[in-house]
Amino acid sequence: MKNITEMLKGVLEGCVLEIINHEEIYGYEITRRLNSLGFSDVVDGTVYTILVRLEKNKLVDIEKKPSDMGPPRKFYKLNDSGRQELRRFWERWEFVASKINQLKEE
Repeated sequence: MKNITEMLKGVLEGCVLEIINHEEIYGYEITRRLNSLGFSDVVDGTVYTILVRLEKNKLVDIEKKPSDMGPPRKFYKLNDSGRQELRRFWERWEFVASKINQLKEE
């Protein structure tokens, strides 16, 4: 879908939180997951910027694990603060989505 990148900017962090909520995962895999969902414009740099912010805000726990293909990989897992932020994201999403649908129905 064209020009979705601008719309995604406000919700991409929530999408990343949701992906991490399902499994311990590293950055490249998060990008691949988003791409497989159809968000083909999302690139590694965008995801890594979000991951740095999540780490800075103490929303994720990180474990470095060996990789067969170079240096150890950082695996991300949501902690309690991250799960609370994810809940708040979905509350905000539901509110905004309901208002947009309300506008559409008028």
